[in-house]
Amino acid sequence: MTDPAVAMSVILGLIASGDAVTRPALARETGLSPSTVEAHLETLRRHRLIAPGGPAARVGRGRPAGTFVIGGDVCVIAAISITAGHVELAVMTLGQCCLAYEKYDSAIADGPQVVLGALQERLRAMLSSLTETRLLVISIGLPGPVDSHRGIPVRPPIMPGWDEYPVAGEFTEEFGCLTVVDNDVNLMALGESRALPADELPLLYVKVGTGIGGGLVTADGKLHRGAHGAAGDIGHIRVLSDNHRVCSCGNVDCLEAVASVAAMARALGEEQEVPELGQEDLIAAVRTGDPSATRIVRLGASILGEAAASLVHLYNPARISLGGPLTAASDDLLAGVRAVVYQRALPLATRNLTLSHSVLGQEAAIVGASVAAIDAVLSARFIRERLRGA
Repeated sequence: MTDPAVAMSVILGLIASGDAVTRPALARETGLSPSTVEAHLETLRRHRLIAPGGPAARVGRGRPAGTFVIGGDVCVIAAISITAGHVELAVMTLGQCCLAYEKYDSAIADGPQVVLGALQERLRAMLSSLTETRLLVISIGLPGPVDSHRGIPVRPPIMPGWDEYPVAGEFTEEFGCLTVVDNDVNLMALGESRALPADELPLLYVKVGTGIGGGLVTADGKLHRGAHGAAGDIGHIRVLSDNHRVCSCGNVDCLEAVASVAAMARALGEEQEVPELGQEDLIAAVRTGDPSATRIVRLGASILGEAAASLVHLYNPARISLGGPLTAASDDLLAGVRAVVYQRALPLATRNLTLSHSVLGQEAAIVGASVAAIDAVLSARFIRERLRGA
């Protein structure tokens, strides 16, 4: 490792994971000399990316070695999740200690200037209340296709006015730090994968909400984005339907046009002749055991299950996690998807498959955004920029 930035990235990763937190352990794991490790640790300390921890467990008669931890309370990251109807915002330390959190209503259809303008004001207020902190990275999840390299949404069906809006560039200019932007379900999948044992990867995360999205984490813990970041956009897979619903993307019979929470709410409203029925109304009806709502959810689950069975054959995941607001209200969605997947997919693909609710539940989005931000801090690219600016 002749590149100092790469070496320091590896050291940071070892400390963050807990695999090596002392000087001798870091030298052993990296293959670097003790003097080189010490020089890199001093640089990381100077930039406040690591801090002294407590003494390590005593081995033998000597004095126990000192340990290191990621960051402290000075260097922070901002994790943001933007959905169709609300925004979550958290400021955290590099050790994922939450210093401030807020969730508020916000309509994505109001456009980027309105949504992001209000968000920036709230983030500035949050940071001003946290004295002696330095913002390193902002991570933002958006409910639509994202070019993560440029940090922009690309023709997002439920985000009018957002196409190619420079989200990352605007936040970087406003706050003077690196900003990473990704699809919200990708971030949910990333966060979920870090909460699972290694033998439950690859992971397919499916969010059922206003739309339907998927995120795939490979066996080595990496997000699979595909060639241009469009992997996992499963809501626009065509499914069999008698209603021939027009999707927000303009096509007919997309999965999310017939099996999303929004689609189920619309179906319930049509049946009850209440056209303005919304997603919260459907969820409330399911919670109370309304027969019509339950039947509609079970029908949607069977359609989603057919799509999931195809994805099982394509990806062969070890686990499928279901997320979204409906999963917290009822087990009908999970039960219906599970039944169809085990019926339709071949035994080899389902023999050891776990299909369950998300282990992070409603926290998946904000946890995933924080993980993406911390991963950015641990990257050689980020460290190289820090050294260049020193």
